[in-house]
Amino acid sequence: MEGLYQHTNKQVHEVQSYMGRLETSDKGSVHLVENEIQARIDNIFSNLERLEILSSKEPPNKRQNAKLRVDQLKYDVQHLQTALRNFQQRRYLREQQERQREELLARTFTTNGTHKKILDVANMLGLSNTVMRLIEKRAFQDKFLMLGGMAVTCVIMFLVVQYLT
Repeated sequence: MEGLYQHTNKQVHEVQSYMGRLETSDKGSVHLVENEIQARIDNIFSNLERLEILSSKEPPNKRQNAKLRVDQLKYDVQHLQTALRNFQQRRYLREQQERQREELLARTFTTNGTHKKILDVANMLGLSNTVMRLIEKRAFQDKFLMLGGMAVTCVIMFLVVQYLT
């Protein structure tokens, strides 16, 4: 049992060092390192199952200590498994965000096409180009009227706060 415990403990430390290498590996080899880590973790879990069986066969005076050591190894391996899953999830989210960013950058946004479609719909409804220009001019003027009203409101609010407090 002691030899298997030492071997499994050594494997746990190797997986911890591989986790450090995982952070610094490039995009091409990250999958290989992840697969290597997962294979080692699976091997450690099979060793832990054998260790549990062997620890239950230990003499009563050593059994508690043996089970404690196996439980500690189990705890360490579960943390390594969780760390690997977290890393994979972060990598997946990062790749997904990069794909979405590339899709957005590749997309072309045009307002002229939308403006032309609005004019086409208005013409189909029977509005003339003159009426459409008047509507656009009015919308432009309304924007300045709104901004002026916002500025006047802010000045009034400032004066009220200044003189009433």
